[in-house]
Amino acid sequence: MWLLAEPYVRDAGFDLIEVQYGREPSGMVVRLYIDAPAVAGAGPMTGQVGLDDCERVSRDVSAALDVADLIPHAYQLEVSSPGLDRPLRREVDFARFVGESARIRLIDGVEGRRNFLGTLRAARDGRVEIACDGRSYEIPIDDIQKANLVPDWDREFHRSAS
Repeated sequence: MWLLAEPYVRDAGFDLIEVQYGREPSGMVVRLYIDAPAVAGAGPMTGQVGLDDCERVSRDVSAALDVADLIPHAYQLEVSSPGLDRPLRREVDFARFVGESARIRLIDGVEGRRNFLGTLRAARDGRVEIACDGRSYEIPIDDIQKANLVPDWDREFHRSAS
């Protein structure tokens, strides 16, 4: 699904952040998270994704899904921005948010530990460095089951007040 959707998201001027597919109470849902591309030196929040952007990407990806006929049953396609607690998936996502707080859950674990909450320090060579509980851990990206930013609510309140 990622390989089918990504070119349409990129053509619309956005990065594909995450693809989720599964059964929900309303039925089968395909959910795409899109964001403005990172700009070097501009900080973690560089752009906005509007409703019109989501609608345009939804139209294009929906048509491509229909033609490819990848999903043999009815589904609902949702396209949205990743939100403040955005998922982190690829090395480039982790690198973009160095200095931010993140929550990471691992499949196998590092040093007997599977859950981390701390500050992202680096992302390189297929590994993420996170400062957590007074020390640093090197985590293989391939072992990450789920990772999300932890919103800085004070910063967001100050931003919205400006």
